[in-house]
Amino acid sequence: MISQVRRHPLAAQAAELLLTRIRNGEWPLGHRLPGETTLAAQLGVGRSTLREAIRELAGKGVLDSRQGAGVFVTALDDGQDWDVVLRRATIAAVIEARIAIEAEAAALAAQRRTPADLRAIRRTLAAREAHGEPIATHVDADMAFHRAVIVAAHNDVLTQLFDSFLPRLRVAMIDMLHIRPIPSEPADHDAHIRLADAIAHRNPTAAAEFSRTHLTALKSAFT
Repeated sequence: MISQVRRHPLAAQAAELLLTRIRNGEWPLGHRLPGETTLAAQLGVGRSTLREAIRELAGKGVLDSRQGAGVFVTALDDGQDWDVVLRRATIAAVIEARIAIEAEAAALAAQRRTPADLRAIRRTLAAREAHGEPIATHVDADMAFHRAVIVAAHNDVLTQLFDSFLPRLRVAMIDMLHIRPIPSEPADHDAHIRLADAIAHRNPTAAAEFSRTHLTALKSAFT
């Protein structure tokens, strides 16, 4: 196990070693790191290199350097491995996350949608019905519809979360549909129509339920 920095760039390696120790639980959330002199000696780097490493992790939200108090752990990871998490996740896990995001987004969309939002939802719904083949085209049309619903919620965080899922979700859906087409495709499209109608009628309860029911059925089809 590497305990000291061996190659350049020193600051980047020092930051990685610090992050590894944080991930391994050596310094819990809210814990103060050892003093600069002690930590630099442990890592085998100079104090200026250590300061640069701390600045790097502070910029990622992992550490917080407080004047006169020391350096504290403010997160247990840097968030840079999010794409790795998604690549490793099963399609069922991704759909479960979608349920959490999209059911709430559907309810918000029903409350907040504008006429322009509704036109976008209707347009992508029609495109979804028209593009049954090839599979990749259908998946892209389906994703466009679901994204239009989320955009209508007018919550940038929900939109960004969905966008982070898109690459992993698209590949997984295409792969799975090649192996196992979704049963009862007309019924599947009807579920999307009901969701769009609930948003059009400003019914957040129904919109959330239709979104949850549809995605739960999708999860069952792939597990």
